[in-house]
Amino acid sequence: MNILIIGATSGIGKKLWKHYSSTGNKVSIMGRRYDVLNEMAMTNPDTSFAFPCDIADHHSFNRAFSCMIDKLTNIDLIILCAGIGELNPDLDIETELHTLKVNVEGWTNCVDTAYNQFKKQGFGHLVTVTSVGGLQPTPIAPSYSASKAFQINYTKSLQKLSKDNGIIITEIRPGLIDTRMAKGDGLFWVMSPDRVAASIVKAIEKKRKRLIIDCRWRLINFFLKHFQ
Repeated sequence: MNILIIGATSGIGKKLWKHYSSTGNKVSIMGRRYDVLNEMAMTNPDTSFAFPCDIADHHSFNRAFSCMIDKLTNIDLIILCAGIGELNPDLDIETELHTLKVNVEGWTNCVDTAYNQFKKQGFGHLVTVTSVGGLQPTPIAPSYSASKAFQINYTKSLQKLSKDNGIIITEIRPGLIDTRMAKGDGLFWVMSPDRVAASIVKAIEKKRKRLIIDCRWRLINFFLKHFQ
């Protein structure tokens, strides 16, 4: 397969790159850190291709995406796991607006660009990584929880839009993962990136519509959805 991972330089994205680049796929990787991307690509030069960009800058992402398509022509699978999350109980406005610029504006540009590419091809599988946090307002990180709620509902809309047109859309909704995104005191049920990545790979193989990781967070998801 030809695969694109957006947000590949750390966390879940990097774990997924390691898996797919070692199993006979051609994997394009995008992220802001040019040096990390190049180092990753150099470890697997026959299967990994670096396209540095910042999704908060629409022109930056659009250029990188066009270069990727020029190189590979078609893309089978796009996994979008780029995003930011900052604790901001004091509501620093710059922090709030930047979070929305990345997680809402930049994210939407990515998914729409991916969707339109798949529509043009007549096939493709889009995977969005959202969060259980999108179901519950978070006082210490308002823009983060709100942006994840946006991503969840936007993905659901695309799933309805893509019905019977050859495009598969999977939403991955994890709980807390042991990455730099997990911040704050008293965190519980923090999952390992390896475990989460393995679950994502299985969900992609099965072309699932949605996966909430893991069973404990599925329970939390149920209560937040029906009893809040």
